[in-house]
Amino acid sequence: MSFGGQLGKAGNKAESLRGAVPLSHYFLRERVRPGDLALDATCGNGLDTLLLAQLVGEGGTVWAFDVQPRAIAATRNLLEREGSLAQVRLVEAGHERVAEFVPQGITAAAFNLGYLPGGDTSLITDPANTVSALGQAAQLLAPGGIVTIALYTGHAGGPEEAAAVEGWAAALHPGRFNVWRHRQLNRPDTAPYLVLIERIR
Repeated sequence: MSFGGQLGKAGNKAESLRGAVPLSHYFLRERVRPGDLALDATCGNGLDTLLLAQLVGEGGTVWAFDVQPRAIAATRNLLEREGSLAQVRLVEAGHERVAEFVPQGITAAAFNLGYLPGGDTSLITDPANTVSALGQAAQLLAPGGIVTIALYTGHAGGPEEAAAVEGWAAALHPGRFNVWRHRQLNRPDTAPYLVLIERIR
């Protein structure tokens, strides 16, 4: 599937729900509105950042984090091509520092864990930093806001990070958060899956 058909302009194209990232996009489209504040905690090649930028529009703001200069550059180039750079703040830093940059009241935070597609597969997200970042993002959510977490267990370190994320999510207070785990039943156990957190209104 081409990039245009897969992502398209926000809300204008239906996409297949095969995989954790398309499912996260489905939830982000349902929740994020023009003028909102949002976070891409792992911008990678920029696809999640672009979606969020399109959803919040010129009146909103997206903070996009990555520790790799290559990822920041790729995201900047994509946003420039699509005319969506103005509403994005690119932060070359680890996502465990989100609370230093992002204000309270975000509608959504997207986490796409693992390694940079097309990059060095030995550079992966760290469970301790990820759990720290998730805790900060959850505290920054506006009522009704969501955190989407795409998890990958097919690479070294992936199962340990997924276990850490699930442990953190399972401990969230049920009176304050709804927590869901979404897996495809007709895919291998190593297939990516999604954890979704919603702050109760």
